[in-house]
Amino acid sequence: MNRKNIYLFLCVLGVTLPYSQFVPWVMDNGLPLGLLVHQLFANRISAFFGLDVLVSSVVFLVFMGLEGGRLRLRFRWLPIVGLCAVGVSLALPLFLYLRESALEGSPGTVESLAATKT
Repeated sequence: MNRKNIYLFLCVLGVTLPYSQFVPWVMDNGLPLGLLVHQLFANRISAFFGLDVLVSSVVFLVFMGLEGGRLRLRFRWLPIVGLCAVGVSLALPLFLYLRESALEGSPGTVESLAATKT
């Protein structure tokens, strides 16, 4: 299995696993943002995970902006949609998939050098 396929598989997991918990919660409670935030920060351990995800999201956005700009990545907006719709669990593997696709086609990369030698 190549890296792109691994990243696509991780995208599927990144949507499926978080939504397997979020969708039933929404079905039970609706979508009151106040309750969502209250339950997210209900205790120190849940606040730990909530803040970890928020910081990871900011770090990812910075990395994506710098790396995506360096590689002139097409569809660079797509992981931002994934980040807003699901979270880092979708956005990061989706960005890595797009990055891998760009690297495969870029002159001077290991993959493109190997392709030109054969």
